Order: sequence, then C-alpha cells, then structure tokens
Amino acid sequence: MIAYFILVHRYPGQFKRLFRAIFHPANYYLVHVDKRSGLGLQTEIQDFLSSFANNASLLKSQSILWGGYSMVDAELRGIEELLKISSEWEFFINLSAQDFPLKSQTHIQGFLSRNRGNDFIKVANQRKVRPETLNRIQNYFIEFSKRILRTPMKRPYLRGVTPYIGNQWMILSRKFCEFVCYSPEVKRLKRFYRHTFIPDEGFFQTVIMNTNYKGIIVNDDKRTIDWVPIGTIKLRPRDFTSKDADFLMASQGLFARKFDGTVDAGILSILESNLRSSRSGAQGS
Repeated sequence: MIAYFILVHRYPGQFKRLFRAIFHPANYYLVHVDKRSGLGLQTEIQDFLSSFANNASLLKSQSILWGGYSMVDAELRGIEELLKISSEWEFFINLSAQDFPLKSQTHIQGFLSRNRGNDFIKVANQRKVRPETLNRIQNYFIEFSKRILRTPMKRPYLRGVTPYIGNQWMILSRKFCEFVCYSPEVKRLKRFYRHTFIPDEGFFQTVIMNTNYKGIIVNDDKRTIDWVPIGTIKLRPRDFTSKDADFLMASQGLFARKFDGTVDAGILSILESNLRSSRSGAQGS
C-alpha cells in the first residue's frame, strides 16, 4: 500500500485528473489545500473526495508560503496523519496538483514491492554542489504574514551536521517517516530549519544523511522534471506540453512535473490515454 500526500493550491480540475490517474483502492490519499486559496477550493476538493471516503481525506488546511518552513510543516503533519490513519502502507509519496503519473499504479506498486525499505530522495552535499545556496541556511529567515523576511543576522550551522540539498519531491519508506516524525534526534533540525529559506529542499535530505537512521538511500526521486534557470541561481520546473509526449512516455520516472492545463491540457489527455493502454495491456497479459 502507498500513502499519497497531495498539495493543492489551485486548478481543482487538474487535481481531479491527477487523483483519478493515481487512484487505487489499496492506497490511501491525504490532501492539503492551501488555506490562502480560499474556502471555495477547499469545499470543492472535499466534495470530490467524498466519493472516495474509504481511501481519501483532507488534512486541516494551513497557509503555505513558498520558501517557508510552512511547506515542511505541512509535509510533516501529512506524514504523521497518514501514520495514524493506517498501519499498512509501506511508502509515502508526495505530489503537487500539477504533477502527473507516467506509470500505472500497478507498475508503481510492483516497482516499490521490489524496493521495500528504500528511500528515494535526491541528496547532494550543499557546500560542495550548491554553495551558491548557502545563504538559505546562513541567514536567519522569518515567515511573516504573506512573505519571507531575510534578516541580516547570521548564525552558525548545526555542529557536527553536514547540510544536504535536493528537491521537495520524495518517495519515503514508512521506517523513515516514523523516524522523522518521532525521533528525538530530529528535534534540533526542525528548530534550526524553521528559520531557513526553502527548507523543503534541504530538511529531509539533511535529516536522512546526518542521523542514526539506518536505511537504503537511493539518490533518485523517480521524478521527470525539466529544470530551467531563473536569473543567476534559481531554477524552476518547465511546464510540459504535448510536444514532450514522446519524451515523457519514454522516461523511466514514475511521475513528472509540472503541468499547467491552462497552457496545454492536451498533454494530460495523452498521458491519460497511455495509462489506460498500460492498464489494458497488464490485464490482458
């Protein structure tokens, strides 16, 4: 069984397409709707999920700011809630509503059954590989109202800890999920990263690489993403379009991001059709 955690802040129609594409009765689904998106979106998502009440529910909404610890907090709350909901799932997968699967649930379940106990997460030594991002952990940041404030105050990094970086998207074992939620070792990392910038790209990586957690770390998040530069050091995921269909269907990734139905909804239709063909082929074999 897989526990999915899905972050939603817009595009309810696109979320519904994603949900249907990843739905399987053996899985569990927890959805967080950004409180800043308004009650209307939350109500629409809640009404939609009512048809899947045995498998899906909403996490209490809180406001999320890009670049703030509120993103990590939502992930941790989601993991902890899923741990309480079911003792049966073995893997946690986080997605945004603008992601989409490239493989069927049967394929994904089979892949994970062959990789029990593994954690799929991008990890890199931040000082060596992304030194231009060190200001994220050197300066003291405050999440305030609708923005992140960077203070001039510097602070030393955690003693005996090497900062790691990757990206937000992960496939985590239940063992690590229990560790990151309940181990006393993690408390000081939570305190420190609460006042950093874009901690969702470094917190989980730093925890998994600097604690007594014993697991098999696979330096691959199984996502297909085309990162394009913004300015000198920032990157953003390019929106895939129908022109990328062959590339995506040939990918070894389990999921891809990101998609914007207002830019090109056709690519979602192509991927949906490919998933239907995959399911039909699996049933007929």
